[in-house]
Amino acid sequence: MWGARSEILHLTAEHVFLVFVAISIAVAIGVPVGILMTRRPRIGKPILAFANVIQTIPSLALFGFLIPIPYIGGIGTSTAVIALLLYSLLPIIRNTFTGISGVEPAVREAARGMGMTDSQILWQVEIPLSLGVVFAGIRVATVIAVGVATIAAAIGAGGLGMFIFRGTSMLDYRVILAGAIPAALIALAADFGMSALEKHFMRERRS
Repeated sequence: MWGARSEILHLTAEHVFLVFVAISIAVAIGVPVGILMTRRPRIGKPILAFANVIQTIPSLALFGFLIPIPYIGGIGTSTAVIALLLYSLLPIIRNTFTGISGVEPAVREAARGMGMTDSQILWQVEIPLSLGVVFAGIRVATVIAVGVATIAAAIGAGGLGMFIFRGTSMLDYRVILAGAIPAALIALAADFGMSALEKHFMRERRS
């Protein structure tokens, strides 16, 4: 019994690690790209088109495409993180772009009238006003990543997908649930945590 619990905890930790690393990198890339798109509208369409194409590729196929790529592919964690990162980019980029673009032009003009530079307008006006939309994108990306990370077991990256694949091969629903239930709980916890963080930042901004 303890051995099974220990394995569940170990695979859960692997699952959370994969998602955390992928989302952290996705935020570090996606938010600046979304901001850049508001400053360079011509690059917006090709970037969103690329991110949309990635979303249409079945997850297992994307893992398979990445494996033979030199330096970033192969069997294991790095390929899984890159795949999760690619799947997470669209909601983060799109929501960052939408949130900043949605700031009222009159607000920007008022900030310029106060003598603010473009950089000050971005950090002191646009980003604070768009935080709710940006956080919503990160929240969606995180929940997606938790689900897709179950496929990582197929390429030796560990995670709760190990139970799901094992249970499927054994036709044992209990083993499948040992992976599916913790994955669902992680997704719910991530959604709740991001929502609470979003509300906290919004309260801080209003105060």
